[in-house]
This record gives sequence, C-alpha cells and structure tokens, in this order.
Amino acid sequence: MASETVDDLAGALRQCRPALLWVLGFSLFVNVLMLVPALYMLQVYDRVITTGSRETLLLLTLVALFLMAVMGFLDIVRSRLLVRVGNFLDTRLGERLHQALFAQRLGGEGRASVQALDDLRMLRQFVSGNALFAFFDAPWVPLYLALLFLFDPWLGAFASLAGLVLLGLTLANEKATRGLMRDAGERYREARGQVTDSLNGAEVVRSLGMLPALRQRWLVGHRAALALQSRASDRASGLTQLARTLRLTFQSLILGLGALLVLEGRITPGVMIAASIVLARALAPIDGMIGGWRGLVGACDAYRRLATLLREMPAERQHLALPAPQGEVAVESATLLAPGSDRAVLEDISFRVEPGQHVGIVGPSAAGKSSLARLLAGAQTPERGAIRLDGASFEQWDRTALGPFLGYLPQEIELFDGTVSDNIARFGEPCPERVVEAARKADVHDMILRLPAGYETRLGQSGRVLSRGQRQRVALARALYGDPVLLVLDEPNANLDDAGERALMAAMERLKGDGVTLFVITHRRSVLASVDTLLVLDEGHLRLQGARDEVLARLEIAASRREASTRPSSQPAQPRRTAREAGT
Repeated sequence: MASETVDDLAGALRQCRPALLWVLGFSLFVNVLMLVPALYMLQVYDRVITTGSRETLLLLTLVALFLMAVMGFLDIVRSRLLVRVGNFLDTRLGERLHQALFAQRLGGEGRASVQALDDLRMLRQFVSGNALFAFFDAPWVPLYLALLFLFDPWLGAFASLAGLVLLGLTLANEKATRGLMRDAGERYREARGQVTDSLNGAEVVRSLGMLPALRQRWLVGHRAALALQSRASDRASGLTQLARTLRLTFQSLILGLGALLVLEGRITPGVMIAASIVLARALAPIDGMIGGWRGLVGACDAYRRLATLLREMPAERQHLALPAPQGEVAVESATLLAPGSDRAVLEDISFRVEPGQHVGIVGPSAAGKSSLARLLAGAQTPERGAIRLDGASFEQWDRTALGPFLGYLPQEIELFDGTVSDNIARFGEPCPERVVEAARKADVHDMILRLPAGYETRLGQSGRVLSRGQRQRVALARALYGDPVLLVLDEPNANLDDAGERALMAAMERLKGDGVTLFVITHRRSVLASVDTLLVLDEGHLRLQGARDEVLARLEIAASRREASTRPSSQPAQPRRTAREAGT
C-alpha cells in the first residue's frame, strides 16, 4: 500500500510526461527561432548595407516576419500545453487530496486544515505559469554559446564566463533564501491556524475577554514570519538586481569585445551586433531562473508536503459490493487511542447486538461514550480489534454504498452551507418525499415550514441560521433519512426542550417498530425507556452490560453502597440517589 501511495503524486506527473516532452520539443524550435533577430541583423549589416539591395532587404524582412510568427504560434502552443498540464494535475489529484484531508482529520492528525489544497494550487500555478519557461529554455543555452563560438572563440569564451557568473548567482540565491522561505512558510501556517481556532471559538473569546491575548499571540507569530520573509526577500532581491545589472553589463562589454575584434579584422560589424543579441538570449533563461527561483522553491516545498500527506493517508481500496446490512453489530476487543498518544480512550471493548435491538450507553464524563459512538458509526477505526456490521468490519464495506444504511447524530452538530433539504438529504439528489418523511420522523417538519423559505432556506456555514435545538433536530432528520438499519445517537436531547424530547422518544419507538438497530448515549433516564440493553462505560472500560432494568438496579445498589461508605456514622441517612444521579 505504501508504494501505491508514493506513486499518487509521482504517477500524476508521469502521466504528464508526454505533454512535457512536447513542451520541451516546442522549446527547442522556439529557441532556434529566437536566433532569427540576430541573424536578421547580421544579414542586414553584412549584406544589405554593403550591397544597397532593397530586394534583399525585402526578402530578408518577409522571411524574418514569417519565422517570428511561427515562433509566436509555438510559444502560445507550449503555454497552453502547460496550462492543460496544470489543470490535469489539479483534476487528477483534487479528489484524492480531498479524501486524504478527511482521512487525516478523522485519524486525529492535527487540526483540520486545507493547506494541501493551497499546495496543489501553488503547484498548478507554477507548472502553468511563465516562470517555468526559463527552466525549459535553459537546456538550449549551449546552442547560443555554440553559435557565439562559431562567430569567434573569444566571443564564446566571454559568453560562457558570463553564464557561469549568473549561474553562480542563481545557486547563491537558492542557498541564501531556501531556509528562510521554509521557516517563514511554517510560521505563517502556524499563525493562520491560530486565527482559525480563535474564529471557531469567537463567542467564547469575546465573552471571556480573550481577544487581546489571542491577537497578541497571533501577532508574535505573524511578525516573526514577516521578519523571515523580509530577510529572504531582501537577499533574493539583492541577488536578482545584481544579476540583472551584470547581465546588462555583459551585454555592453561584449559589444566592446566585438568592436575590438572588428578592429582586428576578425569579425564584421554585423557579427558584433548579432553577438550582443545572441548573448542576451543566452543569458535570459538564467536571469529568468533567478527571478522564478522563489516560485520553484515554493512549488518544491508544496510537492514534498503533498507527497507526505498522500503517503501517510493511503487511498481507499476498492471493495467488493456486500449485501444490504440487516443491523447486526459486533464489537470485538476494540481499543482506541487518543490522537498522538499511547493512552487508551477505549480499551478491550467487546459486545454483540442483534438486529433491531436498542442499546443505551451511559457512564460518567470522559468515560469514552462519544468515542464508542464514533466507532459504531464508522467515523473512526480502532487501533486494535474490530467493529463488525453483519459480520464484515467497516474496512470491508464501501463507505459510499454503506452510508445510506447508517444514521449518525454526533454530540457536536455540524450542518453545512446549503439548503435545509440538501442537509437532510446528505447533499445527494434529494427525494422530496423522503426528505419530508425524515423531517416528520424527527418532528421538525412544522418548524422547517416556518423558516423564510421552508425546506429551501439556506443555512450558511455551520447552519448558523438555526438555533442549537433546531440544528439538532435537523441533524436528527438527516440521520433518519433513507431508512437506515443502524442508528447512533450521541446525546440527541442535549439541546431539546420538553416537546423536542417527547418527539425524540416517539421517533425511537417508531424505529423499534421498524426493526432499526439503535445506540443512544444520554444522561437522562427518560430517554432510556425504550432501550433493551444498557452498557456502562467508565474510564474507557466496559464495566456493565445487560438488560436495562437489571443494569439500572445494579447501578442503584452500587450508588447506595458508595453513599453509605462515605457518610459519617453520626450523619442521618439521605434519600437514595437515582441511577441518573449516580452517573448514568
């Protein structure tokens, strides 16, 4: 699998090889035709002026114009080819990167970030931009040097020395700026991540007066990045200006050298002028590489980050289509670790649930209930053990095909920018009847009709148009959409009023009649009325499991014993706490 993922990016570039070879071929012809102005000037000076032939001038001019038109056409073609290559890379890798970003986020690998999409855009822009032409033109510099050597060995030697000087400046530019550019990029990404975190918690930041401190924290990182960027830019601009000055100086000096050779009778005045033009063309790619070096460094860094991401987040394998699940769930010695840690959030959890059974999951805070919910919904994969649906682990199911059979209501509700109908239909092709049916099951149909545009009301990012309770009920309708056979509800009544909770309990009763396997996490005993089995988690371990009434009774007894053992002997007995007060 590792070898396959390494080839994701390299393989896309290999597919671009034929087009890049065409660009290289066109660059050969373009660079040959770049000699036309020099040769035209040579012929004008040595043939036309010396002979006074207007017919020769006309013929030379027509030929030069034709060849320059061909050069312009080839230049346009290779430019468009590079644009197509950039678009191909974006198309070829965009979907794969989107999948990798979600895999990275679900795997707990740092904060959610779309840096990879920015990296892909940077790579595409470099490939399809003008800066790349300098690197395609550089292999043909020896062609110009060879022509200068044909003019005169002294001209060729001078041009070679000038080229080596500019090439040395190019390498010095890379060495002087590479580390600074890389460090500046890292600081910028860290500072941007801090701003993203602050914006996500804007309400808390404002209410607790944290904004000045967070702003100062961002400014420190941002200004450090700015300082590194400025140092790199100063060095790069200094070397770039030096290179440009030297290039103009060399172009002037070769005229002096050519004049000396003319005086010695070794070359003609036309060769002197042509040599200056050819030298300018020979040095142009090197000058272009100096100017485009920052883009090359950025593209290389983006390439490495993309390659690392794709290597660490393998592509999803193709799965054999399995029969529609019936809802049998088996958890086999499942262990889940905290992100970036060896600490187990869940450890060695095992149980089996028959189709249509309703299971309640209770326990104190930080017991691992939400982590178990994510495993049961297939949102996360255990480090050890397996979660099986109808005998097949989630890794054996095609997630797109399995999605319609699952319903999941997480504790943190996330709705997406789109209409209410889009969100309920999970952004697939919405079936109006099924959307309304799901809304009715969640008892949210009437509330939706009261919205400004009903089911076509646009929610905006994160569904901010709705209140927390409304978002939770719309998310419940989304979980119920499409008649799922397995439903996982994590604190489904956390933001519901009494009417909403009664609607939830009625929906759970209907689901039981429909034979839907249900897992529900709650701290309210009333929601447990319809469950068959109860699981008790504590510190990541499954402490109790069994029939609801039996487990509740055992919890009541355990709570009474704990209370009796901690109460002083002189203190009168207090009324016994309920199982809910004891931690359910």
